[in-house]
Amino acid sequence: MRLMAWFGVMMLVGCGSTPEQAPVKAAAPKEEAAPESSKEVKLDEKQLAQARLEMVTVRSQALQETITSNGRITVNENRSWHVGAVTEGKIIRVLVFPGDRVKKDQLLAGMHSHDIHEARAEYRKAIAEDARLKTALSYSHRFRDRAKRLYDLKAGSLEQLEHAEAELKNTQSAVENAKTELDRTRRHLVEFLQVTLDDHEDHETGDTTHAEDLIPVKAPADGVLIDRHVTAGSVANQGDELFLISDLSSVWMIAAVNEEHLGKIRTGMTVKVTVQAYPEQPFTGRITRIGDQMDPATRTAPVRIELANPAGRLKPEMYASAEIAAGSTAQAVFIPQEALQQMEKSNVVFVQTKPGLFEAREVETGRVLRGDVEVTKGLQAGEVVVAKGSYTLKSQLLKGSLE
Repeated sequence: MRLMAWFGVMMLVGCGSTPEQAPVKAAAPKEEAAPESSKEVKLDEKQLAQARLEMVTVRSQALQETITSNGRITVNENRSWHVGAVTEGKIIRVLVFPGDRVKKDQLLAGMHSHDIHEARAEYRKAIAEDARLKTALSYSHRFRDRAKRLYDLKAGSLEQLEHAEAELKNTQSAVENAKTELDRTRRHLVEFLQVTLDDHEDHETGDTTHAEDLIPVKAPADGVLIDRHVTAGSVANQGDELFLISDLSSVWMIAAVNEEHLGKIRTGMTVKVTVQAYPEQPFTGRITRIGDQMDPATRTAPVRIELANPAGRLKPEMYASAEIAAGSTAQAVFIPQEALQQMEKSNVVFVQTKPGLFEAREVETGRVLRGDVEVTKGLQAGEVVVAKGSYTLKSQLLKGSLE
């Protein structure tokens, strides 16, 4: 066994060759330095010069606490008029449409009613009764005077004179009653029904072509026709609402305020109201009433806010948001709006962590104040964020993610 091992060693030495060395692998190229995380962007001096970034320091300031509530714009009921039917009848013509501006006493519609003819018949009857009683009064005066002369001449009895005096008084009372009835029927036609005392000279039974034979429905004040509940041919009962007119130079907002905020508000407080149509133009109003009953489903109470609307920009049924100054103050963090960028449906800002190194940080925002936005979560006062040029960093970050 030893002999065989020795023979093998001698064979190797005799060959005079050495075993081949293993090939040496080439060194891998060094990778470029990358940002510490996928949410960081690193720029060298040349890139910083080209980007022209402008940084701002996050600042904290004391702001008055506000209560935000949503609601809708409605008409001001104190400056609105519900025009109803004064009697039962058929609508013959309608002259206005929703959205029309109307003036006081403007004709809105014409209604035919049998009440006109009945009232005119009562008026004519009252005229005849008044004339009859006036004739009777003249006779009673002559009868009383005759009885008095006979009594003075001792040709008549005291009983006859007293009877004549009583008849005269009764007739005078009847004349006064007839005069009252005549005035009542006249007022009913002229002031209540607002029609003429007599039929049109060419009036025929069932005729509705003449304005004198129709009850006019008129606007009680200047305003805008908000709603119309009738059309030509429809029948209205006494008291039915026909039109809604409102002066839109003043409107209400009905805001739904959460239960926990009710103790912080009171009537007379100033409110800023915004609507989607004019998001950058708040309207100033004041609280005029706080509701007495809670909504059991939403746990909110209705709060009425009165708003001046001289230009008519606020429309009834607009959705609105109200900011009520609660009185107390709190510290809040603000940054310029242009510092915000949208990434994956989130708001992010680029925070400078080192010179040339920026971190994309997700934040939550709140109120907007004079071009600045409140950051409620994600930033602290004193940190430096990119204001102008943040879109360039967003592009670099997206580019790096794709690579």
